[in-house]
Amino acid sequence: MTANQLPVEPHHDVPDPTVDRAVIEVDLRGRALGSLKKKADFRVHLLIYVLVNGMLVLIWAMTGAGFFWPVFPIAGWGIGVVANAVDAYAVDEPTEDQIEDEMERLRRR
Repeated sequence: MTANQLPVEPHHDVPDPTVDRAVIEVDLRGRALGSLKKKADFRVHLLIYVLVNGMLVLIWAMTGAGFFWPVFPIAGWGIGVVANAVDAYAVDEPTEDQIEDEMERLRRR
């Protein structure tokens, strides 16, 4: 085999000319906007959680400070806040393999 018959691997810094960069940028922008919206929604949820539960603790303190009953809404709602935080900050986008597997599963229905 001669040198000009060997397959040439494209350099990793050179963009693939077969890929439409505008489509990638639009998709990336949409994903970024979705991620930013999830994070903003989480911050609003957290603020409401702190304000409402702070008010419940204040009511508890003003009514005799007996058994600490605000623990129940704090803990119950806290589970939802943690789930919301995981969704906003820790959950990755699905991979192409996961998307293709799900599409194939839906086709079989």
